[in-house]
Amino acid sequence: MPDLSQSLLEEICTEPRYPEFPWREDQVSPAYHGLSILNIPTTVAQWLGAPPLGVAPALDARLREPLGTDIRQVILILIDGWGWYVFQQARERGWLEPLEPFIEKGVLGVLTSIVPSTTAAAIPTFWTGRSAAEHGITGYEVWLKEFGTIANMILHSPSFFQVGPGLLEKAGFKPEDYLPFPTMGPHLKAAGVETYAFQHHTIANSGLSRMLFREVNVATFSGIADLWMELVATMQKTSASQRRYVWVYWGLVDRFGHKKGPLNEQVFAEIRTILWTWKTFFLEAFPTEQRRGTLVIFAADHGMQATPPRADFEVRHHPHLMRTLTLPPTGENRFIYLYPKPGRTKTMQSYFEEAWPDTFTLIPAREVLRWRLLGPGDPHPALPDRIGHWVAIPHGDAYLWWSPKENELRGRHGGLNRTEMLVPFLAFRLD
Repeated sequence: MPDLSQSLLEEICTEPRYPEFPWREDQVSPAYHGLSILNIPTTVAQWLGAPPLGVAPALDARLREPLGTDIRQVILILIDGWGWYVFQQARERGWLEPLEPFIEKGVLGVLTSIVPSTTAAAIPTFWTGRSAAEHGITGYEVWLKEFGTIANMILHSPSFFQVGPGLLEKAGFKPEDYLPFPTMGPHLKAAGVETYAFQHHTIANSGLSRMLFREVNVATFSGIADLWMELVATMQKTSASQRRYVWVYWGLVDRFGHKKGPLNEQVFAEIRTILWTWKTFFLEAFPTEQRRGTLVIFAADHGMQATPPRADFEVRHHPHLMRTLTLPPTGENRFIYLYPKPGRTKTMQSYFEEAWPDTFTLIPAREVLRWRLLGPGDPHPALPDRIGHWVAIPHGDAYLWWSPKENELRGRHGGLNRTEMLVPFLAFRLD
């Protein structure tokens, strides 16, 4: 089958969907019309004979039709933080060798992430088929006005508390009741499809997992080889005629990208390890009777931008800026929500211009909402509160760091740079 990646890459990068936005050459707009991760969930549902999920359309026909329609089982392998440019470099090094036969027989394309391009927003999108505008999880740290706190939306705890996950539940936050629409599990179950989620044992029962994995068979693992062996063992126990959706999540590429930088050798070594163990412990051991109608997808939630630590981007060195704000910045280090005090907006804007000339674009939040930059669908009722009054979008490798923790990250995401927004999409059949 043809490699669609270059033609789709050119199409995505040359057709901005929000012409009023002041785009930079290294930025890309989300392609919610059929070339983004937002379009994957409803496509999976339709492949398995279930109704569409959410309001977003299915993936572009160029990515769907070559794979056929007689699909019984979808295995989606989500590698957190595996951006398109890292995928390309790994391939140039020859480290995608286990996948090369399937790149030839399957469909290789490029998709955009959602906005903001971050796990906290993207994983709920994969499980709801809804944009960040709809599900309301607009970043890693979000001002939850109804609970009176800035919350870490993965740990479900106040952002500035360092004592463990789940503290929001003590304030009445119930992860299982947060989303007002069906997630993938109940949606597929109603159509007779079983759903499985393979999660590392440390996150399998997190608040975010409990929010998303209703009516889902959750399986845990400890390491990468253990993951593939558990997956094969689960498949051997299940009927070959049963329709099912299998979600596999692996997070170390993202972790190493944050700690070491997205192009660090440890990132590439991790990718090589993932694929070698996948071939050895999954592909070569996968039961023959389970291969009929089985579709495998390798995808990512976002990419990553190299961001060497710089003291100048730490807000603790900018007390005059902080005095213009009602709250600390929220959202993502590279997609920042600002809450200026009444009458201090111009002072805040002037500070950005003087301290970081031509480094950040400040957009009124009402314009972000009007443009639907955070995606289609009915906006979450609390959306205006959660994205503040202004949104700061950095250029190049800029960011803002407001955490009291040491600023040690060498890679970040959440913004609109191509490195963050572009992700691979590889789909192929095993029969």
